[in-house]
Amino acid sequence: MSHPAVARLRELLPPPGSGGDAVDWKLIELTTGLVFPADYRELVELYGGGEINEYLSVSTPPVPGSPYGDLLDRGDPALSDRDREELGALLPGGALPPLLPFAGTASSDVAFWLREGAPDDWRVAVFRRQTPHGTSRWTVLDGGTAALCVAALTGEVHPFSERLSASGGHGFVSWRGV
Repeated sequence: MSHPAVARLRELLPPPGSGGDAVDWKLIELTTGLVFPADYRELVELYGGGEINEYLSVSTPPVPGSPYGDLLDRGDPALSDRDREELGALLPGGALPPLLPFAGTASSDVAFWLREGAPDDWRVAVFRRQTPHGTSRWTVLDGGTAALCVAALTGEVHPFSERLSASGGHGFVSWRGV
């Protein structure tokens, strides 16, 4: 059964005809100790590596030939103390859980998982590179990867430097080009 956020994403953003990426999730868990959220695993299997509206790219685990397969290469993000403090101020208790970047935009914005609790409970934090003076660079959202995509595509939230919502529909371009 499809994750509800992935089902909604599929309504807004048709998956590529080439299909998604096949990933051995058990092997990744054994080799890295990381278990990924169910919505993310389903999104990767349905869409694979690529770009939404030629703007937002979601990283995947390594897939032969895919330039988007860099998820496991991403280490601790290089954030300034000020940026870490600003994010911490938005979180209960102010403590920063381990961060793992999983998506980026053409404007150099970065989406992170806040890896606290069970993977399906991870929240998302988006760091915007470009913000009006005096506004927070961070947006913190409940829900996972698919919920972030849905919220940005529908205009429910605007976590990135540019808006993803568009009246003309949305497109996904797979790394396979089809």
